[in-house]
Amino acid sequence: MSKTDDTIKTEGNEITSIPTISEESASLGDIKINHSVVASIVRLATLEVDGVISVGTGSFVDGLGIFPKKDAQGVNVEEDEGGSYVIEIRVVLKFGVELAKTAGLVQERVKDQIVKMTSNTVRQIDVIIDEVRLEENKDSEEHAWGNDATD
Repeated sequence: MSKTDDTIKTEGNEITSIPTISEESASLGDIKINHSVVASIVRLATLEVDGVISVGTGSFVDGLGIFPKKDAQGVNVEEDEGGSYVIEIRVVLKFGVELAKTAGLVQERVKDQIVKMTSNTVRQIDVIIDEVRLEENKDSEEHAWGNDATD
């Protein structure tokens, strides 16, 4: 484990340190937010946007384990020199949506949630559209399977 400025690095995970100060004491200590937690916030916020089917490609290559875990899940979180987050999100969007508009909504939603939940700033959010596909409908799949079994 090594400490540089306000970031602690442990076995590939970076933890952001946010100083906390109350009126009653000069310093209570630090609150540390692991980048995997920030990535989870990014993932969940992205999935709340209409037109987003999934985060990450969900392809065979993602599951091979040759890429870092954080990249395989479609979200990469880093910090710039000033401590602001720099985020990359890989998404699969629904066929028929306005791609640029939907990606812009993802950027806004992610930024709002990160600032709200971590009190940290976001410098950049890159949205990479890896795929466009028809929205999967489980009911129609189940119905199709049910039709095959006619006796």
